[in-house]
This record gives sequence, C-alpha cells and structure tokens, in this order.
Amino acid sequence: MDNIISEINIDGSHKLKEVDYIDNDFVIFDDLSQITLANCPRRVNAMTFLVCLKGSLKVGINLQEYTITENTLLLTFPDQIIQNLGHDEDFSGLFIAISPLFIDRTFKSLKELIPFMLHAKDSPALKLNDKEIDAIKEYHSFLWRKVKMINNIYRKEVTRGILFALFYDMYNIIGQRIPIEKVKPSSRKEELFKKFIKTVSEHYKEERSVSFYSDKLCLTSKHLSGVVKEVSGKTAGEWIDSLVILEARTLLKTTDMSIQEIAEYLHFANQSFFGKYFKHYVGVSPREYRRL
Repeated sequence: MDNIISEINIDGSHKLKEVDYIDNDFVIFDDLSQITLANCPRRVNAMTFLVCLKGSLKVGINLQEYTITENTLLLTFPDQIIQNLGHDEDFSGLFIAISPLFIDRTFKSLKELIPFMLHAKDSPALKLNDKEIDAIKEYHSFLWRKVKMINNIYRKEVTRGILFALFYDMYNIIGQRIPIEKVKPSSRKEELFKKFIKTVSEHYKEERSVSFYSDKLCLTSKHLSGVVKEVSGKTAGEWIDSLVILEARTLLKTTDMSIQEIAEYLHFANQSFFGKYFKHYVGVSPREYRRL
C-alpha cells in the first residue's frame, strides 16, 4: 500500500500532441484540453505554474477549493494533492510543470526563495496586473521556443537559466505584496527548515514524533522546534500533524479503505487511537468526516 492516492508525473505528458517537454523534467503547453484532469484528488509529483488568461478554473489543493480567474497565477508544489473541480468552456491559460529533481538542480543555491515558497504554499493564487501578466507571457513564450530546439545540446541548461530569471521575477512580485520581514532570508535556518520539510514528506506516514526528525537531522528536538517555528510560524509538530491529517482526510474521501485500514496505513497503534487523533485536529470522527 505504498501509493494509495494516485500520482500524476511529468512522463505521462510525452504522448500528447501540443505539449513540449524535456525528458521527465519539464513540460510546457497552453491548451488545457491536452491533459486529462481527473475529478478525484491526485498527488501531483511536480511544481506547476498556471496563468489564467480568460474564463475561470476551480481547483482543489490539499482539499481546499480555489477559483482561478482572469489574470491570476496559480502555483502548486510537489506532493500536493490536486483536484479538478471544473472550468469554463472559454477558459484559456499558460502552463508549466517542473519535476522535483529539476527544481533541486536549478534552485539549490537560491536560499532566498524559501520564503517565497512558503508564502506561495499558504496563498497559491495570486492576482497579477497587466504588466506582470505580459512579463509571464514573455517568459512562457521564450521558454517554449527554447524547449522546442531539440537539437540544441544545451537545451536543458538554457531552460534552467530562464527559469532562474522567472523565479527571481516572481519573488519580486510576491515580495511587493507581503511584509519585507517575511521575505528576508535567514540562510542556515531556512536551509534547515527545507531539510526538515523534505524529511517529513518522506516519513510522515510512519513517524510523527519530533525527536525522530531531530535525530535524522542530528539536532536536539528543542533546537529543531525553535528553528521551524522561527522560519515558518508553525511548530515542527504542527507541520507533521498537518501532513498526516491531510493524508487521512484524502483517504477517507477518495478511497474505499476502511478506517481500520487507514489507521494501519498511517501506522497508528489501533483504530481507536487514530480516531482520537483525527477528531482532535478535525473536530469530528473519521466516520463522521467520511459522511460529510
């Protein structure tokens, strides 16, 4: 039972006609009809950019609903659970998807972008003005032309360079909309937070104790908790619990697994303990939540 919630990966786009890609790392297109968006929640193993140019789109991100309207940018991140909730017939937009590996290789030295990522995860939809939309269109067009140059042996490196510039421009746009203290980098602490989030994403189904993650990162629990709280505003325990609860909510709503099976899948000692844990954070029992 490694992957109960189905995943979408970039390699699934290779057979599509109006989509261009680089290996399993990067996809770019502008026609929503080219992809099949399932109504059931799926974990998307990529970072995605979507800019709505016309009409509207409704999407669920980690079970929270967003309406994306004209001149709105939507950012999603690897391992988030995405659900298609419908779109207008006249909807049009620009799309980019980037694999986690390509992100790491492109932005591994951009420590100052961590606050940008945190803000975008909390507020994935961002309204843009006409000038900002024009800039995104230019980046998308330029990227697409370069991706189409399949005989260029440095195609991947060129794409990486353009993405680098795009991220800095996005960082600037978001930085104009949030307090400066929230975007000011604190280097080592933010790098530690990034490692913590990565480790939690890998182990939260089996491990829920802060001490497990502090041991993994060779830190004391107190030091790890302090850093995570300072960088993100949430405690280490809150981050761990939020991922566990999201997984549980999604399994309850989208699978036929029994509550006992979900409890076992998430490594709870028994169904009763899982039920108390779930009700503490959600406010209702797993059985009641499934009926909502």
